[in-house]
Formats: sequence, structure tokens, C-alpha cells
Amino acid sequence: MNGAQDMGGMQSFGPIRPRENDLPLHDDWERRVLAMTLAMGATGAWNIDASRAARESLPPAQYLSSSYFEIWFEGLKTLLVNAGLATVEEIESGELRSAAARVQRVLHADQVQAALLRGSPVDRPARAPARFAAGDPVRARQINPPTHTRLPRYCRGRRGEIVAVRGAHVFPDTHAIGAGEEPHWLYTVRFDAAELWGAQTSAASVCVDCWEPYLEPCPA
Repeated sequence: MNGAQDMGGMQSFGPIRPRENDLPLHDDWERRVLAMTLAMGATGAWNIDASRAARESLPPAQYLSSSYFEIWFEGLKTLLVNAGLATVEEIESGELRSAAARVQRVLHADQVQAALLRGSPVDRPARAPARFAAGDPVRARQINPPTHTRLPRYCRGRRGEIVAVRGAHVFPDTHAIGAGEEPHWLYTVRFDAAELWGAQTSAASVCVDCWEPYLEPCPA
């Protein structure tokens, strides 16, 4: 979707200034949000692409004025309500008002480290031969879907070159909306920075991982 989260290549937001010796988590509430997100994600009530889509659905003004874990918390509340695991009233009051819904799985504290190390592989058997090969010129399609996509706005409609074929993987655009995994081939595409942002850029090139439906052939 075209949302505030798709900030790549946009101007006027100022430079990113990393803070020395900064910690990934600053307050106890951030730790609680991370823990709740991991615990509820492990239930299987939604998938990782749906969770990204939920965070992206925040209104731009709210998204841009929120911290990282504030965005995670708002996304988690949306997911809980959409999955029928809580109501808006229960979340606002902090009180259970109906019988707790059953979940498929429960992630216990002593299982967290192993689960994080194991991850959730998203490679899948290919349904058809790869359409492109390394060295092929391609163009990123000009799409504006109202739902989740991993194709950045800044490379849509731009020409690039396939530099690697990464195998077939779960397609996030369908996975996020409950329309199935629909595995597609994934490619690393190199875009000249001047193609993306014009001749005045100081960058050389940008590589973007693109699923096959994002791409179309482009004459060299």
C-alpha cells in the first residue's frame, strides 16, 4: 500500500543520526510490547506479512509522530481485534468482558530463544520456471495496490538489471490479506541511483529484492 511507512528516497525528513551506545529497548513498556507481539504472533492467528500490513495501516500523521514500538503496539491492537481475540472495549479498559478465545499455539518463556533462532523459513517449491535470469534488463511495474506490498515506491516504473535469482518464496502481497502463500520467484535487482533519483544524486546504485509479479521485461 502507499502509506507513510514507504519513506525510501523521500526528501525533507532530515538526516538519520545514530546515537552512540544506544540500546534497542529503552523502557519496560517497549519490552512488554515486544514480548506481546512475539507471543501473539506465535499463536498462528496471523502471519508476519499481516502484522506488517497492520502497522502500515496507521494514518500517516499518527505513523510519522509515533515511535517504533508505539507503531508495533497499534498494529498489535488492530490484529487482536481483527482476529476476534479482543474487542476495542476490552483493550481500552484492560478488562476481559467475554470468554477468552482459544488459540492454536502458546509460546512459553523457555521456548522463546529457540523459536527466534529457528525463525520461519519462507522459501517454497517453485510452481513454474523462473521468468528472468541474472543479467536480464527489467522494469519494476508501476503499481499502487491498496493492500500490502514490498515493492518500494521509489523504484516503481524504473529500469534495473537482475543480479541474482533467490529462489521461490511466499508472496507477501497475497499472504498479508489471507489470500494464500502464492510462492513466486524472488530476484535481486540493481537500479542505478541516477535512474531512481536523477543525475544529481551522490549514490551509485541500489539493490532491491523483487518478487516476479513486480517485474516486467525491459529492452536493454
